[in-house]
Amino acid sequence: MGKRILVQRRGRGGSQFRSPSWIREGPVRYLPMSEAELNGVVRGVVKELMHVPGLNAPVARIALEDGREFLNYAAEGMYVGQVIEIGAMAKPMPGNILPLGKIPEGSMIYNIEKRINDGGKFVRSGGTYAVVLIHKDSTTVVQLPSGKVMEIDSRARATVGIVAGGGRIEKPMVKAGAKYYRSLAKSWKYPTVRGKAMNAYAHPHGGGSHQKGETPVPRTAPPGQKVGIIAPRCTGRRCPQIVPRGKRVWASGYPKKTRLKNKRTSAMPSE
Repeated sequence: MGKRILVQRRGRGGSQFRSPSWIREGPVRYLPMSEAELNGVVRGVVKELMHVPGLNAPVARIALEDGREFLNYAAEGMYVGQVIEIGAMAKPMPGNILPLGKIPEGSMIYNIEKRINDGGKFVRSGGTYAVVLIHKDSTTVVQLPSGKVMEIDSRARATVGIVAGGGRIEKPMVKAGAKYYRSLAKSWKYPTVRGKAMNAYAHPHGGGSHQKGETPVPRTAPPGQKVGIIAPRCTGRRCPQIVPRGKRVWASGYPKKTRLKNKRTSAMPSE
């Protein structure tokens, strides 16, 4: 008799697979936009810079003059006691939060809203930043760290500057214990064991005197069987997912370009 494999248990979402959100300080997002922000500026003060387990950048706790508080990712150079301006009339200085339409072209920004009042969705990792390229009628063109260019509503907000905590991934893990404790904060299932290396009762790929691959499974396979190569278009050396089309060798033994060239040559009339 077998057992429920890891894929099934992950899908069920038990306690060891759930994100430990209870150890975090709170959601890192902007507050809903107020009338004062739309037409003027709201000021606040950085009360605390802190590390939040599971997040890869420092977080700043900002207290506004009207008594409200929220969390935002800290900008490089931010310090406790710094005055933060929020709104359409705020200065485009590091740490200030402005609508995209009010930020000068060429500025570096982060924590960009995808839609108005969603709290910030893009560019939130340590050391990253996006660049404001150009302003249009009602939208702003922004280049993300990946190089992708997006057109976003000019009323959406962003923070000026670069996310603090850059260079975090340059330090190697060195030992398995470091990755183990990181996986606890991120709710990863660590370590990841290959199905081939398991026993037959624990995985469809397990068992046998020698490790071997497994045949593809259909899209409609039951959960305990749906592992490995799922519903591929094709497999083998002629598969475009494995071999680029231009370098594929056909049954004739020649690539497609060579076959077409030979076909045209043979079709030309002889003199």
